[in-house]
Amino acid sequence: MIQVYQNNGAHLKDFIELNNVWIIKYFAMEDADLELAQDPAKIIKNGGYILTLTDEKYVVGACALFKNDDDVYELARMAVLESRQGQGIGNLLMKEILALATMIKVKKLFLVSNTKLEAAISLYKKFGFKTVFEGQHPSYKRGNIIMEKFIIEAKE
Repeated sequence: MIQVYQNNGAHLKDFIELNNVWIIKYFAMEDADLELAQDPAKIIKNGGYILTLTDEKYVVGACALFKNDDDVYELARMAVLESRQGQGIGNLLMKEILALATMIKVKKLFLVSNTKLEAAISLYKKFGFKTVFEGQHPSYKRGNIIMEKFIIEAKE
C-alpha cells in the first residue's frame, strides 16, 4: 500500500537520491543540484513542499513544489524509483501534487524539463500542462521546455 507524506524530514535524503539517479542517467549534475543536495529542507523553509510516496519499505516517488511567489510554484524534482516505474506511481504523485496545489490555492504551476524525458513530458501533458517555451533554458543546462498549468483561474 502506498503512503503519501508531505515535508517529511526523514525522507529528504531519499528525495535527493531519487533525483540524482535520473539526473546522472540522462544529464550531468549542475550547481543547483549540488546546492540543493546540501540542504533539501530549504525548499520547505522557503515556503515550498516536498511530497514523497512510500511502499512498505522504500520511498518510491517524490517531487517538490518550489515557491516562486505567493500563488505561483514550480513543480520540480519529480522522480520515481526505477524498479517501480510503469506502475502508476507517477500518476499518483501527480494527483497528489495537484491536490496539494489546489488546497494551498496555487494559481499557476510551471515546470522546466527536457524533451528527452518523453515519459515525463507525456505525464505532464496528460495532467493538463501546456508547453509555453521550447529552447535552451537560461538557468538549467538540461532544460529545453517550460510547461505550465493554471490551477485556480484568476477572478475577473
